[in-house]
Amino acid sequence: MAQRQVQDNWLENHWRRSVRLFASAQGQKINIVVPPMGESVSEGSIAEYSIKPGDHVNAGDVLMQIETDKVTLDVRTDVSGAVEKILVKPGDTVKVKDVVAVVVEGDADVATDAQGKPSETKASPALSKEVKSERPSKSDGAAAAPAASSSPAPPRPSRTSELAPSQVAKATEPQLPPKERERRVPMTMLRKRVATRLKDSQNTFALLTTFNEIDMTNLMELRSQYNQKFLEKHGLKMGFMSCFVKAAVSALQQQPVVNAVIDGDNIIYRDYVDISIAVGTKKGLVVPVVRNVEKMNFAEIEKTINELATKANNGTISIDEMAGGTFTISNGGVYGSLLSTPIINPPQSAILGMHAIQKRPMVVKDSIVARPMMYIALTYDHRLIDGREAVYFLGRIKEVVEDPRRLLLDV
Repeated sequence: MAQRQVQDNWLENHWRRSVRLFASAQGQKINIVVPPMGESVSEGSIAEYSIKPGDHVNAGDVLMQIETDKVTLDVRTDVSGAVEKILVKPGDTVKVKDVVAVVVEGDADVATDAQGKPSETKASPALSKEVKSERPSKSDGAAAAPAASSSPAPPRPSRTSELAPSQVAKATEPQLPPKERERRVPMTMLRKRVATRLKDSQNTFALLTTFNEIDMTNLMELRSQYNQKFLEKHGLKMGFMSCFVKAAVSALQQQPVVNAVIDGDNIIYRDYVDISIAVGTKKGLVVPVVRNVEKMNFAEIEKTINELATKANNGTISIDEMAGGTFTISNGGVYGSLLSTPIINPPQSAILGMHAIQKRPMVVKDSIVARPMMYIALTYDHRLIDGREAVYFLGRIKEVVEDPRRLLLDV
């Protein structure tokens, strides 16, 4: 008991060196920890703060945002009180259950040092709500290391294993020298993850792209005729994406290998269709999944896509809502892209690219007329999918979109 009392006294004095408290004796210090970030995601980086030391917060308030390689998560407080201390800095890497801030519960007031800056100390994941101390930070250990030896620290490893010996000697130097009117900004974890996945896709798959074009006249007339009634009944406008999704379902059912995937020496065929819809956000590309679309009608697809896109843009989409997916549709046409070769979203085997609608001269019944046309592209893994199957797949997309009545008659 005496040893515990001595330890508590030391811990309290340690806190008082950096934080001047005006909290009542009854105010309990609550550690705010990094929440679970989803399956296969164990760490992220601090993106930005919504608070600073000394601020009052209510239960449920967002304290900071953590950016992972998939989504941006909010760290919230489950108690009301005053922010006593922030234990991490913007850009720091944190893991699940790491303590990132301390809140004094209740109506207590808290004041920090004159600068009011967040602490540079990173709390140990082992800390719980009852613990009021900090362990030495990595930065403290790094600062003490040079004093132990007069020899300079070895250079950090660099990604230069493939460079010539003369280039390796300059491994610690920036690849590009700084210039005026340039800004060097660290890549976000999401951007790094996207870059890694796309490069892995190129390195792993035998990528090949085939193209076709679609006359959008009938679909545009269909939408024009029923859009108002669709809006009145379902509460949202009728878009083109739902028709392309239904067309993709029909094509995937006719060419099931496009919905399959290679797993070692086996091929996994899926008897369901989960379509990933690529959504461009301010923070990067995310791909939410519309599940079991083969069981959905046009309105259900439109509502689901709209809900997922809204979540993706405001940063509230969950990792579970982006996990899985058997096939991807990417609509570059909303940005004006006329033609592209999309890259497969691993571990899927194919991706459909939609593009901008433009009027072009077409031959219809031996006459040249202006028609609203769209190029479509299918990038596929040639290790699994043959060219014949890819061409038939796009042909089915073309048939259904040009004549949506085929879906009703199943022909």
